[in-house]
Amino acid sequence: MKNKITIAFLLLASVVSAQFLDKKENLKTQKGFFSFHYSEKDDAIYLEVKDLDSEFLYVHALKSGLGSNDIGLDRGQLGGTALVKFIKAGNKLLLVQPNQDYRALTDNVAEKESVQEAFAKSVLYGFEIKETKDATYVIDLTPFLMEDTHDVAQRLKSNKEGTYKVDQSKSALALAHTKAFPKNVEFEALLTFAGTPEGRNLRSVAPDASSVSVVQHHSFVALPDDEYEPRAFDPRSGAIYRHYKDYASPVQDPIDKRIIIRHRLQKKNPELAVSEPIEPIVYYLDPGTPEPIRSALLAGARWWNQAYESIGYKNAFQVKMLPEGADPLDLRYNVIQWVHRSTRGWSYGASVVDPRTGEILKGHVSLGSLRIRQDFMIAQALMNKPFAVSDADYEPMLALALARIRQLSAHEVGHTLGFAHNFAASVADRASVMDYPHPTIRLKNGTIDFSDAYAVGIGDWDKVTVAYSYGDVPKGMTESWYLNEVLEKAEAKGLRFITDSDARSSTGSHPDAHLWDNGAHAADELNAVLALRKQAIENFSIDNIRTGESYSTLEDVFVPLYFYHRYQAEAAIKSIGGLRYNYAVKGDDKQQVVATVSEHEQLNALHSVLKTLDAAYLAIPKDKLSLFPPRAFGYNRTRESFKGNTGITFDPLGAPETAASMTLGFLLNAERANRIVAQHAWDAKLPSFDKVLNILLEQTLYKAQKDAYLAEVQKTINYRVLAHLKQLAVNSKAIPQVKAITYSKFLDLTMKLALSQDANDRYIAQELGRFIKDPDEFKPVPAPEIPDGSPIGSFQCLNN
Repeated sequence: MKNKITIAFLLLASVVSAQFLDKKENLKTQKGFFSFHYSEKDDAIYLEVKDLDSEFLYVHALKSGLGSNDIGLDRGQLGGTALVKFIKAGNKLLLVQPNQDYRALTDNVAEKESVQEAFAKSVLYGFEIKETKDATYVIDLTPFLMEDTHDVAQRLKSNKEGTYKVDQSKSALALAHTKAFPKNVEFEALLTFAGTPEGRNLRSVAPDASSVSVVQHHSFVALPDDEYEPRAFDPRSGAIYRHYKDYASPVQDPIDKRIIIRHRLQKKNPELAVSEPIEPIVYYLDPGTPEPIRSALLAGARWWNQAYESIGYKNAFQVKMLPEGADPLDLRYNVIQWVHRSTRGWSYGASVVDPRTGEILKGHVSLGSLRIRQDFMIAQALMNKPFAVSDADYEPMLALALARIRQLSAHEVGHTLGFAHNFAASVADRASVMDYPHPTIRLKNGTIDFSDAYAVGIGDWDKVTVAYSYGDVPKGMTESWYLNEVLEKAEAKGLRFITDSDARSSTGSHPDAHLWDNGAHAADELNAVLALRKQAIENFSIDNIRTGESYSTLEDVFVPLYFYHRYQAEAAIKSIGGLRYNYAVKGDDKQQVVATVSEHEQLNALHSVLKTLDAAYLAIPKDKLSLFPPRAFGYNRTRESFKGNTGITFDPLGAPETAASMTLGFLLNAERANRIVAQHAWDAKLPSFDKVLNILLEQTLYKAQKDAYLAEVQKTINYRVLAHLKQLAVNSKAIPQVKAITYSKFLDLTMKLALSQDANDRYIAQELGRFIKDPDEFKPVPAPEIPDGSPIGSFQCLNN
């Protein structure tokens, strides 16, 4: 009797469970990789889960963004990629993310399990089972889709914009791009975040900053087949890599494994020297991109086909317009998206990557729409009276801006193909689109020549890194032999790879690796840039803006011209206390490991850099000052404007102070000073820190200017020299030898200037005396902040 009751109860429970979907009216069903049902009445999605313990990819992204660079939540921004699976636990299905950082690549099941049990996994969500039918489980996916998976609230909080949380009453599923396909399922939800605004960035972009809505995208994607072959990473290759630990590695082998990321590419006819691929790599451009930008982006991205042709592929890389109705976040499409923000910011390339193998499944490029306007303004500043004849004479400036946008398109697509920045390419005749290019503009017979401002086409280094990542290994050759041969041939041609960590730091020491620089020798190029800047400033006039535009606009156009030397100066400074090195490996005897920069190159760089601390270079000509009245009504200063100390008027001393402080911040960096001391200790031929400071002081505080205006500008520069020397003397990172030498210069200066009849000299002597007596009382006074030069916002270019 008891068994009959139990059986009857189980049958009744099964019937009740099976009735869950039957009770729902007017369900809209989509069948695909996961089938699901939408109930308009419940505003809910019910997902069918058939294969438990079967892994797939989960990717989240933002369909719509906030439009603020500083907050950093953009339209089309990819979020995390996770390998996940559903498992059953009681009356729940758990969405579990196994740990891919620690693995055991072996056929020994017990060994695999031992590693899996040793390291944490993550349960992303738990779902109550609503219905069970055969081996299919029905769950309500809606609460999962309505979570703040992209961490919007946390981003707002960390940016001090306020404390927000999802307001469920103002949130709903978004169905326009919620669709099922055979190998992927796409879901979207409109999330509204309610809170009290505290910062101004959110207020500047939201119609009501207390209620902010974005659309969040979720993708469930089938894993690719197991025919893809991972490729080993080499630090010389320029490839982006993934890292994991394999605990099944023999004891004599490294446990750390690095594999590159790349798209799958195979020849239709492997025996042929040139063959079409089985499946080409196809990128699609956002149809919301206007002309002529659209054509420029298509052209620039297509440059990459040149690199694939060089390794024997025909039409392997293609760029088309995104089909009508296609969703840019659909994992089936590699996309170049045109993204609008309130101010200019970084563009970046991101990828969805199979974490097991490194195979790129989707490339997604985000290009900031205001970048081209900044490039147009730079051209506008450099050209001689561009609007003297007609306000319609904009074509030369547009041509320069479009040339840059082609390069930018190729650059960001390169990241999504698996390639890192190469900031050493500029010394090898602009060998890579993966460098950050400064316009190569020359002064020819007193005229500024723009004809070769930006390189056209893919670079020699780009062909190397494509050959490494995508090249087919010839028959009779091992893969490791082939890959090493690719890199050694590149070395023989003078091509090298140095990336972000060595190029971005203010303490950077590599003289050939920098952002926005040009030339084989940074100091020589700085001299050329300063000469060009001088000529462009002489040419600058009211005709650099259109008729009817405010003089405040003219001042804004002058900003990138005045600071035109900033990046080349930073590049030249790296030679001082510099080291040349490569990401060398044992067995490559041809590649330089490390060597100090020669005495001649260091001193040459120092003398070039010190020109940027000379009043003759930094003083704005008197006739140009009359072009900059106080700001007009409706044209307030922004962070891209000159700053100063004279209130609403233009400050002729503020700009030189800012420029001088920029140079000194790099030149008198504590780590650089430490390095100069250390280098001189092991090689007395190299400049000592004492010698560097002597040359600096001779060219600044001990230099006389006869012209009253230039003398005042030089005094402003000199005060910044003293301020930075004081900061160096109290810097906790400076070694005692650096501090001792710096203090000795203070003593020399104090004695020399104390008896001077000049008020400034006596003031400096008094200030130095007070500092020497009690350095702990020193409170640095910053120079007016330099306007943004690089795109605004946090660095997001790499896959990041």
